[in-house]
Amino acid sequence: MTNTGDTAWVLTSAALVLLMTPGLALFYGGMVRSKSVLNMMMMSFGALALISVLWVLYGYSMAFGDDVGLGLLGDPTQYLGLDGLMADVTGEAGGLPPMAFVGFQAVFAIITVALISGAIADRARFGTWMVFAGVWATLVYFPVAHWVFDFSAGEHVGGWIANDLAAIDFAGGTAVHINAGAAGLALALVLGRRTGFGKEAIRPHNLPLVMLGAGLLWFGWFGFNAGSALAANNLAAVAWVNTLVATAAASLGWLLVERLRDGHATSLGGASGVVAGLVAITPACSALSPVGSIGLGLVAGGLCALAVGLKYRLGYDDSLDVVGVHLVGGLVGTIGVGFLATAAAPAGIDGLFYGGGVDQLWRQVVGALVVLVVSFTATYLIGTALEKTIGFRVDEDHEVAGIDLVTHAETAYDLHSTSSSRSSSPGAVAAAGRDRADEASERKVKA
Repeated sequence: MTNTGDTAWVLTSAALVLLMTPGLALFYGGMVRSKSVLNMMMMSFGALALISVLWVLYGYSMAFGDDVGLGLLGDPTQYLGLDGLMADVTGEAGGLPPMAFVGFQAVFAIITVALISGAIADRARFGTWMVFAGVWATLVYFPVAHWVFDFSAGEHVGGWIANDLAAIDFAGGTAVHINAGAAGLALALVLGRRTGFGKEAIRPHNLPLVMLGAGLLWFGWFGFNAGSALAANNLAAVAWVNTLVATAAASLGWLLVERLRDGHATSLGGASGVVAGLVAITPACSALSPVGSIGLGLVAGGLCALAVGLKYRLGYDDSLDVVGVHLVGGLVGTIGVGFLATAAAPAGIDGLFYGGGVDQLWRQVVGALVVLVVSFTATYLIGTALEKTIGFRVDEDHEVAGIDLVTHAETAYDLHSTSSSRSSSPGAVAAAGRDRADEASERKVKA
């Protein structure tokens, strides 16, 4: 019989997680320059549209179908088009209709793909990004989700990280954040650095938008983590509280590093610290105490604040700090379970600091590193193939003129509109973008 309370909580949590993708669009959109904010936001909304369709067609089956390859892949034909899942019967968890679980996991797939886009802001072709999103979800995310999220039950055999390795990843430190962070690093290397990177200041154009996006992410993340309990129970409550305090501590940790290093704490730092804490507590919220979560958040906030500067030292252009926040934060949270887990928490496992030795620690390290290496390698190959065939990076002139005008024939802020038809028609706007690109080319030639 369907448990209506648990079903209501999971569907509500799915809606909260869905809201995170528009929240991410605002967060990323505020961090780029005004001439590319719409393109940045469209990359998130494009992922939302495409991955929703692919998940229904075959993605769910690849992630949660019966294993067909030593824990590496679910049967892509078992639930093709969600065939056989509409009956009102209990499914993945006691009392949950199968379609509730399908919807909840769909929004995880969506935001994982959207997260990658921040690493290549200001310089990626939108059409190629959409092709990449579909290919990457198919070849990387759906299989990795099978590894991490698909637990064996009865005759069903799930993924190897969840069942054979037995690493703890409650809500996606590996499958979502390390996966997206490693992919972002690979794409940043494939596309190269933005024009002017390291030579001129490239600042966020709208910090209130960044903070609004961070607030929506924090709000939606309670569905991300507490919803992963798949029931309205004590596990969900513990995950909720741990998510709250780890995130708060991480924001404080980031601000403290800024104050000591730079002499001032910034709004961008506070918002980035929020996201770093959310990332770090995602795999660990079922295994830590609230005090342990505070400690994890402080470490994650401080380390991620330091890590975002690596791109300047190492020379890669991770535009919006996907590597520094999601890859580093995901590693801190996933490996941190091996140190800070306590048997008093619902996961029931002691980490190194609680007398559990290194047994859980090595499992966490192996799971994190395998996902990192696989995601980076596969993404680099996919990105390189797309760059050499259909082209991934926009022309330099279009980058300088602004992707919004050239690609979407729109601008985010119409501050100087006139009544002339030329200024208001989409074709005229696109022409204006091309004119700017031509002017930029002429200046470059004269120089």
